Amino acid sequence: MGWASQAVRDASRAGDYGRVVRVAREALRVSQRQLAEACGTSQSAVSRLETRGTGPYDMTQLGRAADHLRIPRHMVGLADHTAADAAKGDGSVERRNFLAGAMAVVAVPATPTLATPISTADDSGGQAVTLRWATAAFRRMDGSTSSRQLVEPVLAHLRLIQELAQGAVRRDQRARLAAAGSEAAGLAAWLSWDMGDHGSARTWYGAAVKAARRASHPLLAAYQLGSLAQFEAYTGNAAQSLALARQARRVLGEECPAVADAWLSSVEALAHAAAGDAAKVGSSLGDAADKVRSVTAEAPWPWVFCFDGAKVAAFRVACGARLGRADWISAAQGDAGAVLTSGHEKQRALLMLDLASGHLASGKVDGAFDLAVRALEVGLRFKSGRIVERARSIRRAYSPAVPPKVVREFDDRMYDVYV
Repeated sequence: MGWASQAVRDASRAGDYGRVVRVAREALRVSQRQLAEACGTSQSAVSRLETRGTGPYDMTQLGRAADHLRIPRHMVGLADHTAADAAKGDGSVERRNFLAGAMAVVAVPATPTLATPISTADDSGGQAVTLRWATAAFRRMDGSTSSRQLVEPVLAHLRLIQELAQGAVRRDQRARLAAAGSEAAGLAAWLSWDMGDHGSARTWYGAAVKAARRASHPLLAAYQLGSLAQFEAYTGNAAQSLALARQARRVLGEECPAVADAWLSSVEALAHAAAGDAAKVGSSLGDAADKVRSVTAEAPWPWVFCFDGAKVAAFRVACGARLGRADWISAAQGDAGAVLTSGHEKQRALLMLDLASGHLASGKVDGAFDLAVRALEVGLRFKSGRIVERARSIRRAYSPAVPPKVVREFDDRMYDVYV
């Protein structure tokens, strides 16, 4: 980094420390969003910092930005002890910023500044952030990689987080690492669910909830409770799913972000569908559609993928499939199209099976099993027990005396499948 450049020297001498931060960030190809996450603040706060001119500056925020970008402290008007104090920060401010910070949704960057902890002696958040980036990378790989291939690396990653947490001295370090561990445990649960291992899925979701509580992170705890509620809804445990969703709402209280509100309403719709209550499904989906329209800002961590109108439509399709409501599926299919064109192959396959249920309920047997065969191929390629079992449920719903050719082809493909 050219700290001796005329532009940097001039900005530093003029007291325009925000410009020093901006030049360093751009030279290292770090986005405002990534820097915000590393500093435990919001992208808008980083933007304000970089355009503040000659101040005044929040020394805590400036110190964190300088530390993360490895800017010599004197270049931003900080003595060594000031930067050290900035790394510690005020506990209440840190908790608010940690809740507001947006998760970087990219894989672990190649730049050394972001790929390595800020300091091995006095971790001020960079170590936990790096671990969370790694988890986010694994989550993105889930769309195109077999869970059986991912689960061992993810469990090893989780063990590393747990070992680091055990060795952490400061309370804020332990809290950050507990949050990182919660997300990794939630991913382990998701992978177990995909493999059809429901016992392990419940165990890991439970561990994720406990770790989020240890981290004193309400949004993360609500996210993990909601994830477990979604799992229970899909496995038919309607009462338990609704209880978990209500618990998630209690954790958030009045400070419930719109994205969490919309998502939890969609999960509750799934639970009502599992109970066969179409009226309550419609009400919950209506709430979700209304709330998702008010999502104007980027979703906060731990949401790695956006939750928008297309996702609500996909939930409507899923609920319609469970209720046998072909009209719901047909009406929502167009809006859910973004999911069908996404890069997450397993999610596409599951949506295709829900659409197949709609075709079957409408008497379109050929169309239903054409979709089911295509989805089954994805399930077999990724060895996804969840997809294969969902395909089996479609076959169980159709039992003619003499199955047509397309159904016989499905049966032939399913023969000797033990995923």
